[in-house]
Amino acid sequence: MPKVQYLVNEKGQKTAVVLSIKEYESMQEDLHDLAVMAERKDDPVISFDELKKRLKKDGLL
Repeated sequence: MPKVQYLVNEKGQKTAVVLSIKEYESMQEDLHDLAVMAERKDDPVISFDELKKRLKKDGLL
């Protein structure tokens, strides 16, 4: 796990976190994935077998 760095105010209270670009981008990707999942929560669901059937039909499997 990466070393965590904090910025503190004059009272020593943590006010911010310093992240590497790599960590920040990874968190952004995770947030995007969660947003997509939330948007699709009411989409119709198909079975795994139906998915394989469709992929085979489209020549993707």
